[in-house]
Amino acid sequence: MEQLFSGKVAVVTGAGSGIGEATALLYAASGAKVIVSDVNEKGGNSVTEVIRKAGGDAQFEKCDVSKPAECERLVNAALKHYGRLDVACNNAGIGGEQALIADMSVEGFDKVIAVNLASIFYCMKSQIPAMLENGGGAIVNMSSILGQVGFAHSAGYVAAKHGVVGLTQNAGIEYSARGIRVNAVGPGFIDTPLLAQAPPEMKAALVSKHPIGRLGRAEEVAELVIWLSSEKASFVTGAYYPVDGAYLAP
Repeated sequence: MEQLFSGKVAVVTGAGSGIGEATALLYAASGAKVIVSDVNEKGGNSVTEVIRKAGGDAQFEKCDVSKPAECERLVNAALKHYGRLDVACNNAGIGGEQALIADMSVEGFDKVIAVNLASIFYCMKSQIPAMLENGGGAIVNMSSILGQVGFAHSAGYVAAKHGVVGLTQNAGIEYSARGIRVNAVGPGFIDTPLLAQAPPEMKAALVSKHPIGRLGRAEEVAELVIWLSSEKASFVTGAYYPVDGAYLAP
């Protein structure tokens, strides 16, 4: 595999499963040293071991991205272990409470905003200074198709993912001239282990929303993240890229 990140260090949040796992594995296969981060220690350690057994270099760091101090500690861990930070994929997120707006709890709304939106700010706030020390870097923030459209019973999630796009655009404007590119990715519904547990009729309904005729795979999202993180995307910043099987097209 092409070594796009030889000598570089990447951080991936929510890397213990799903899209984050696929992204961490692909960064490592492309030559990066990887800080694998998740609140799930078992999943994070498992991904770290897979990378090491394949001959890669990885460290696991537990991190609750809804807490600013832990996001700062995560970046410091990258600097401690590897001496630099070049690439970050801010992927950690939750689905959050499912309810109509008038029925949604304040606590449920606040939680999904903290994990899915505020965390992006917290992570970038610590990642950007570390990258500036190296003369630049690349950040990919995980939004969603629901960063562009609504979805009933998911007000908190939709608001957060729209906010991720706005934060990404702002960061692109503010730091592109200083060598840091920042982009957002908007996956459609991805066939993760969690979604595999959904009732067949629910899964079929989700598939029907994607004109391509199937759900996405985590590896397909990771491929876009890798490209945006690499120098192949050197003129790409402040942008939102869906990877959604034409969900947003109709």
